[in-house]
Amino acid sequence: MADAGMLRFHVPEPEVRPGGTPDFSNVTIPKAGSVPRPEIDVDPRTIRDMAFSIIRVLNRAGEAVGPWAGLLTDEELLEGLRHMMTLRTFDARMQMAQRQGKTSFYMQHLGEEAVSCAFRKALQPGDMNFPTYRQAGLLIADGYPMVKMMNQIYSNEADPLKGRQLPIMYSSKEHGFFSISGNLATQYIQAVGWAMASAISKDSRIAAAWIGDGSTAESDFHAALVFASTYKAPVVLNVVNNQWAISTFQGIARGGSGTFAARGLGFGIPSLRVDGNDYLAVHAVAKWAIERARRNLGPTLVEYVTYRVGAHSSSDDPSAYRPKAESDAWPLGDPIIRLKNHLIHKGVWSEQRHTQAEAEILETVIAAQKEAESHGTLHAGGKPSTRDMFEGVYAEMPPHLRRQRQQAGV
Repeated sequence: MADAGMLRFHVPEPEVRPGGTPDFSNVTIPKAGSVPRPEIDVDPRTIRDMAFSIIRVLNRAGEAVGPWAGLLTDEELLEGLRHMMTLRTFDARMQMAQRQGKTSFYMQHLGEEAVSCAFRKALQPGDMNFPTYRQAGLLIADGYPMVKMMNQIYSNEADPLKGRQLPIMYSSKEHGFFSISGNLATQYIQAVGWAMASAISKDSRIAAAWIGDGSTAESDFHAALVFASTYKAPVVLNVVNNQWAISTFQGIARGGSGTFAARGLGFGIPSLRVDGNDYLAVHAVAKWAIERARRNLGPTLVEYVTYRVGAHSSSDDPSAYRPKAESDAWPLGDPIIRLKNHLIHKGVWSEQRHTQAEAEILETVIAAQKEAESHGTLHAGGKPSTRDMFEGVYAEMPPHLRRQRQQAGV
């Protein structure tokens, strides 16, 4: 046999580096309305091609077209627009608060608002999300009070989690929002386990797992797919592909699979890709996948193709690893602008009303911020009691914790 020569270690390279010209020519975007909508009980083997396409509803003219359109009323769409606008305004105020030293850390959703806001409206009360730190829209769209969210960010005396979580790592059982783990991917296998328990107990509630593109390289992601496919767990496996992990492009985690949705094919899981900046498409695909889970048809893997416009977090400088103008070149546009244009096209919205809504939402967010800050911020005002660290862990406090609490004088 001929000598093959020296082995070479392969490291995927992004198409462009900082200072270069943004290039999304590798993102193939089908025409809006061109991807078919299969029956809910479809055999996953017959729709393998959907793991390589992108489901879209809104076209360039702002029209809703194709088989995935028509599921939402004008009132529901207007509500969805306000949810996304509220999340974006909330983000801007909290990012500013972090820069002012009122909290230690923050993570924005800029450009990704449609994913969580639209998905939430497809769920039913009692369903449980196992989110990452970039799905606050699940709470906003479910009516969770912004003041409580801000209290948690500030870790003040009114923080519902008593200062025991990092800022933005919310938790609310009532709103189907499982406690966030900063070590991403752990929530994926937890979601599958929760869904399996719901099925074992003959409940009617389903679970939704959330993960980013970078964290799909974690072993928990693959373990979750094994259990979900084997036991047909009633779970929707969401992958938010915003093109970038904290400092590495998506190709590092994706490897040679072509798309993240394609990862599900080897497990026999129906796998779809959807335009994550299209509120109508996200909602329609979420409804489809959620119905499959609720009808005991097993899991669905959904990849949301979107773009992280902002930094990974307030601790990150994206100019070190991507071109500054890259977000402007993103071909799927801005989710808020696209839904706004659709509603204007339908004659139920206008630029004037949009400007007015922006002002109203800003006023509401500022009022919530003032109320939250009256309870304290990171360096000023009230703080959770030291006693709180001993509470809420055990149903009955064990003797060693009682002794420690006494020693702490609380």
